[in-house]
Amino acid sequence: MSIQNLNIRDPFADASKGNDDDIQDGLIHIRIQQRNGRKTLTTVQGLSQEYDLKKIVRTCKKEFACNGTVVEHQEYGEVIQLQGDQRENICQWLTKAGLAKADQLKVHGF
Repeated sequence: MSIQNLNIRDPFADASKGNDDDIQDGLIHIRIQQRNGRKTLTTVQGLSQEYDLKKIVRTCKKEFACNGTVVEHQEYGEVIQLQGDQRENICQWLTKAGLAKADQLKVHGF
């Protein structure tokens, strides 16, 4: 005896495509900007529009013990700004959280 209604549609097709089909398609640019003195800003540009950037900033602020915000840039769209040199931290966090792969991250700076 076989179940007939499972032959029509696979109910688990949505769950299996999650690992293969990424939301992030382009490069994510991580830059450092010099402010005054020893102060720096880390900017993250190129994250997919599917992600809620304010939630990402909130998590990063707690994780890295820094301040941050989302700013609207004329050319790049929405950009995440974090205080301090957070380039290594944000790279590790984005790959650990599964938001991007290591080959999608482009780190700029000295």
